[in-house]
Amino acid sequence: MTERRPIVAGNWKLHLDHVEAVHHVTELGMRLRAMDVASIDVVVVPPFTDLRSVSSVIEAEKLELGLGAQHVSEFDQGAYTGEVAAAMLSRLGVTIVLVGHSERRTFFHMDDATVARTAAAALRGGLTPMICVGESEDERADGATDEVLARQLGAVLGELAGVDAERLCVAYEPVWAIGSGTAATPEDAGSACAHLRKLAEQHLGEAAASLRILYGGSVSADNAAELVTPPDVDGLLVGSASLTPAGFAGVLGAVTDCYRSSRRSPRR
Repeated sequence: MTERRPIVAGNWKLHLDHVEAVHHVTELGMRLRAMDVASIDVVVVPPFTDLRSVSSVIEAEKLELGLGAQHVSEFDQGAYTGEVAAAMLSRLGVTIVLVGHSERRTFFHMDDATVARTAAAALRGGLTPMICVGESEDERADGATDEVLARQLGAVLGELAGVDAERLCVAYEPVWAIGSGTAATPEDAGSACAHLRKLAEQHLGEAAASLRILYGGSVSADNAAELVTPPDVDGLLVGSASLTPAGFAGVLGAVTDCYRSSRRSPRR
């Protein structure tokens, strides 16, 4: 089986202004220096207004942190007031961007076609899109999880013909788990991520083995290790637990301990 380097990304959502962000990342950096997290990619995903400040801290302190953005425009430029283009984010040091997060789909009405165009725009601008997919509680109750994931992921990969799988990642975030305090079981997460990899094979062929697939939804230091145990789960998209340096460091420590004690050997 192809070995994939895990990612743990902390999505701050609508929290922490740029001053708070500087303190947060500075403390997180100090905690990371005391930890062995070399086997995983660690990413922070602040609000737009924090990106320049966080980028400056990462650069000045030479922190082993990736910088992500929570959203990006499907347009490269033009008369689109309030939008932010991928190339603009790239100039700030952003390397990865969430695309189609469930809250963007629910509250801002992003449909599958828009998510697909946005992922394409991210790639054009030099960013790695983290394509977010997941079913609602009602869809899960109806037994429609596989169908929903097939529709959501298929819409994006169908738009990205010939894309290098290593320039993408996918986050399975069941809507019923986000912010609820009730995470999916490791079996739920593993089954959904394995299904997503099978779906990706229809578009990417054997290269789907290189696609990194994360789980997100009520992740904490207490459940992080068990959630990354299944072989098709390649990391975590963390919400509220990433809002304090101690909380996020706890998740990171649990994930690295899991990899250290298992036979999974991340590449690169």
